[in-house]
Amino acid sequence: MRNIEAQLITEAVAKLCIDANYYLASDVYDALKTSAEEEASPLGREVLDKLIQNADIARNENVPICQDTGMAVIFAEIGQDVHIVGGDFNAAVNAGVAKGYVEGYLRKSLVAEPVFNRTNTKDNTPAITHVSLVPGDKIKLTMCPKGAGSENKSGLKMLVPADGVEGIKKTVLDFVKQAGSNPCPPMVVGVGIGGTMEMAAYLAKKALARPVTEQNGHPDYANLEQELLELIQKTGIGPQGLGGTTTALAVNVEWYPTHIACMPVAVNINCHATRHAHVEL
Repeated sequence: MRNIEAQLITEAVAKLCIDANYYLASDVYDALKTSAEEEASPLGREVLDKLIQNADIARNENVPICQDTGMAVIFAEIGQDVHIVGGDFNAAVNAGVAKGYVEGYLRKSLVAEPVFNRTNTKDNTPAITHVSLVPGDKIKLTMCPKGAGSENKSGLKMLVPADGVEGIKKTVLDFVKQAGSNPCPPMVVGVGIGGTMEMAAYLAKKALARPVTEQNGHPDYANLEQELLELIQKTGIGPQGLGGTTTALAVNVEWYPTHIACMPVAVNINCHATRHAHVEL
């Protein structure tokens, strides 16, 4: 059994909040540069160049990439041989989010109650945490700040097996077309297939934490990712919705076994600043 201090988790989460919002991950940054070289539209190339310049300014001047610094979404893999001491895990994570968002001068965007009394919590807590218990004696944390402009264009559809692959393609494409310019394309599209409705939504969000350079390990789903990306590029929405051949940087698909009568499909969209930062404790 390995002891990990709760304060260590707090400090790590605080740093992840700042790093994810200041420094665009290299996989996304490189994808933007490649897209700028390959974009057919002159206006699209100019827009992509501006997005790259924005990321450079954020990194060099230690400021947020975007004014919407998002809701803190954290994927945690906790080794079953870890014992957290000096506090509980959720409290440590929320303390880290508060510390990171306050000390990093990141916009606090959370309201404490969603409908009747939308009062700002003033420290961007509580976070959304997805915890998995895994073998080992380490904790792996992935921070994915999620802005509202892209999150609002996500969705779920309960397909049936008879809809098949073509039904999945149509569902994803319909959500992308409905989103249009609102998620600040070029977007990264996370797709969750299978499980139940909540599992599909979780998978779609988790897919966005995967580097855009990594395909699904299953060849059929890797092919589906490529086919969906090609279909999305053909929409012509383009960078920032101004037209062009780069509407998405990647499509990441995750899947899970499901009921014989089900085929839920969730689509979670991210903007061009698909932010993620990782640490292992």
